Amino acid sequence: MSATRRTPPKGSPDQQVVIVGAGPVGLWLAHELGIGGVSTLVLERDERRSPHSKALGIQPRTVEVLAMRNRHRDILATGRPLPNWHFGMLESRIDFRSLPTPFPFLLAHPQSATEELLERYATEQGAVVRRGHEVTSLTQDDSSVVVRGNGPDGTFQVSAQYVVGADGARSTVRREAGIDFRGSDTSAYGFLGEVVLDNPPDTPGFTALNEAGRLLVLPVSGGRFRVTGYDPVNQHRDPLTLEELRDASLRIAGTDFGMRDPSWLSRFGNATRLAAVYRDRRILLAGDAAHIHWPAGGVGLNVGLQDAMNLGWKLAAVVQRTADEALLDTYHTERHPVGAELAEHTLAQTALIVGLTPEVTALRALLNEAIAVTPAFSRLLAAKLSGLDVVYPSADVDAHPLTGGRVHDPEGEGVFPLLYTGRAVLLSMGNGPVDTEVAERAAASGISVRPSRLAETGGPAWSGVTAALIRPDGRVWWATEQPQPSAEFTGEVSKALDRFPVDF
Repeated sequence: MSATRRTPPKGSPDQQVVIVGAGPVGLWLAHELGIGGVSTLVLERDERRSPHSKALGIQPRTVEVLAMRNRHRDILATGRPLPNWHFGMLESRIDFRSLPTPFPFLLAHPQSATEELLERYATEQGAVVRRGHEVTSLTQDDSSVVVRGNGPDGTFQVSAQYVVGADGARSTVRREAGIDFRGSDTSAYGFLGEVVLDNPPDTPGFTALNEAGRLLVLPVSGGRFRVTGYDPVNQHRDPLTLEELRDASLRIAGTDFGMRDPSWLSRFGNATRLAAVYRDRRILLAGDAAHIHWPAGGVGLNVGLQDAMNLGWKLAAVVQRTADEALLDTYHTERHPVGAELAEHTLAQTALIVGLTPEVTALRALLNEAIAVTPAFSRLLAAKLSGLDVVYPSADVDAHPLTGGRVHDPEGEGVFPLLYTGRAVLLSMGNGPVDTEVAERAAASGISVRPSRLAETGGPAWSGVTAALIRPDGRVWWATEQPQPSAEFTGEVSKALDRFPVDF
């Protein structure tokens, strides 16, 4: 992007969409917009991708999200499935193996490698990524957003129909839009170091949890280890040193594991905030720009990618003028409560991690026992961490109970290949041909009609369903139990197709 101070003519933006931030969230959103036929410019402040990985895991719902676009195979091939994970660093692990998904595990996969793949996917769909371009200000009117900043060639200015802030906790986009970021400030600090260990623990995912603090040791790429946790002794903002990391490990675990040669030393706080709105006219927020929290349970990156999945098809439909702008309001309506719940359960996990009092110790013991002896409680926490428990409520009180829930085939990947193109699909149950009028009406809306066995394989909730309209993000938009073929069935499907995608 060359330096310019040109002001584009009102009503004629340079770009359809500008995304600020080339982290996982911005890159996946760019991929989704590309699938929807929208040209996207991604502006990133940093000149190169960070070699450090804030996140190390891909949760089951995020693997499903990637699988809906046939983008999961690379990550599955290079990641390591873990059958269980922790909640609040409790000793009893949460078992993912019974989750209703083709991917019942946490996939260990470093963020740096995930970002590399996501950038490749985004550029394959036509996105342009400009690194070394720092956005400094935004202004919007009824027709466009003007983005200004500094780049390798000097100042730049570009206009877009819409701008999405995926630029992290200190989001310039959020600040310039004047969106409140409500919540609590940092009151506790965790530590993180990536080091060589001459005497690593025998157990992958080693933990030491006692009155001296919390410590977790995880293997990462290149034969290095991540040593992370909470140390009540060193609670300050100053840069973490190897000496502090070694001292914390000695006090908490009784050994420093022979740590040396740090490649990354960092502190992180428990500030927890949620944007008041995810949309302000032509400006939208996703990922850490919309919600921040203590990195407990490995959920932050995953919720951000799921934000992008929800927003991508909607923004593409609005830009392509196949949907009214009101569709973008459903992004806030659906994802803001998810951000609020994220804040709630990460705050709960933080309390379990940083609390060293006898009262918290007793609470940890009680929760450890509940997880170990009550499978239903373990599954509840697993569903929360994995993202599989999210259901978007419908404003229609008469909507089918499946509405807003995720769709999957318990017998395999099943439905996911039907969504590879990023378009909605109408599932028709049974072996008979779908009504010709329905098929023609769906085709006119760009919706394919596919046979499905979910009435047989999907469990009791699906047993009476005769047809279901699935959104591009794999959510049930509408379902019916009217028998087909019948005039009632044809009428209901036609009405649903007429309302899609806004009238949810």
